Amino acid sequence: MIVVTGAAGFIGSVLVWMLNQRGETDILTVDVHPSDAGEPNLAPLKYDRGYQTHEAFRTHLLEGGYDGQLRGILHLGACSSTTETDWSYLERNNITYTQDLCRGALRQGARFIHASSAATYGDGSAGYVDDHDGLDDLKPLNLYGKSKHEFDLWARAEGLLEEICCLKYFNVYGPNEWHKGDMRSMVCKGYEQVRDHDLVRLFRSDRPEFGDGGQQRDFVYVKDAAAMTLWLLDHPEANGIFNVGTGQANDWNTLMSAIFRALDREPNIEYVDMPEHLKGKYQYFTQAEMGKLRAAGCDVPVTPIADAVRDYVVNHLATRRHLGG
Repeated sequence: MIVVTGAAGFIGSVLVWMLNQRGETDILTVDVHPSDAGEPNLAPLKYDRGYQTHEAFRTHLLEGGYDGQLRGILHLGACSSTTETDWSYLERNNITYTQDLCRGALRQGARFIHASSAATYGDGSAGYVDDHDGLDDLKPLNLYGKSKHEFDLWARAEGLLEEICCLKYFNVYGPNEWHKGDMRSMVCKGYEQVRDHDLVRLFRSDRPEFGDGGQQRDFVYVKDAAAMTLWLLDHPEANGIFNVGTGQANDWNTLMSAIFRALDREPNIEYVDMPEHLKGKYQYFTQAEMGKLRAAGCDVPVTPIADAVRDYVVNHLATRRHLGG
């Protein structure tokens, strides 16, 4: 069986959906709250092994449960808030818990794939190369990024990067992210602004080398990110740290214009000052170096940004349709 943690969440539920698309239903879903099994992201999906809370799953795994049954653990469950300030919580939830699952999976000879984050790269001054030796040079800008970075460092120190995958997801957007509140992608929030006010507000730039709305990110559609993840599930010979992105940075103006065009409207963008609490912690440029994953043999195509945004807007945002629904 395949275990997906964070299964009621964003990327986790998309992985379950994509496994279903492949005809796979021997899946155990895991998330935080007992009620999550009935959440909209999971409701349309098939997972024959049922649902467990994250603590129940950890306990059973560490006690030797599932022996001989595990094909792999896709560990997407974590606190993903970039504004979380409780380090002790992040340490327990994002580091210690992940270490426990990693050990449990490896003891049973199961594949372990963990969601790291592009937030580990900080301001990008050390580049965006998924090189194990370069981990020491990275300085995340927030505690969330630090928590992901600390696990990557631990895995390297323990000699585990030859056995597991740590995936540095870049700016993922797409269906099934409604529950994320302020952590939703700007495509989701921008669509609502266009729908309700016929305009989108973006931050002004406070760096001269970037125009207003010209800050650039590697925006990757969740369906593409999930397909790359499942490629790694299917190829246990490929291990280590991998970027998951497109390899092409786009600026916010391009992304927001794609929303307007998907709705057959002319772009209407207004610029506002960046909040003080974000200054010095805001990434102005991210672009995944994708050569390592491609060299491993991953041939999953990347959906062009205009096509991906149109699919998300027309088939999901405008209809409030979850994947599988």
